[in-house]
Amino acid sequence: MIEAGAEAPQFSLPTQDGKMVGLDDFADRKLVLAFYPLDFSPVCTDQLSIYQEVLPEIEAKNASLVGVSIDSAYCHKAFADKLNLTIPLLADFHPKGAMSRQYGAYQEDWGTDNRSLVLVDPGGVVKWSHATDSVTDIPGANLIFDALESAAW
Repeated sequence: MIEAGAEAPQFSLPTQDGKMVGLDDFADRKLVLAFYPLDFSPVCTDQLSIYQEVLPEIEAKNASLVGVSIDSAYCHKAFADKLNLTIPLLADFHPKGAMSRQYGAYQEDWGTDNRSLVLVDPGGVVKWSHATDSVTDIPGANLIFDALESAAW
């Protein structure tokens, strides 16, 4: 997993709406990258639903949250529509997991992302990261709020 203090790797990936989004698009805000294995799995559904519920509170802290998985933008669109998500979901589809590998969130043995969180400051520096021990563990919203409060800004 990428460590605090590292420069956040640049990326440019499509969202579920086909809009290309990159690290520079968040230069004026804190950015929470929420890596997750797959759309439509039961645990991922719970994870993204929880994050959607607390999204206004995250945004009130001058932070943006985006989800990242190896699914395609089309799959993300169906997933977002089913769950009524407004969170941008980045499709790290091709080359498979390229962005996730740069952040240390890709699991070669599974071919998916681990459940991981990365907090990037407005200057593009990683302030905090967390990876779960098991793909069935959801990194709770409390971890995001604790990181937003405790990271030295």
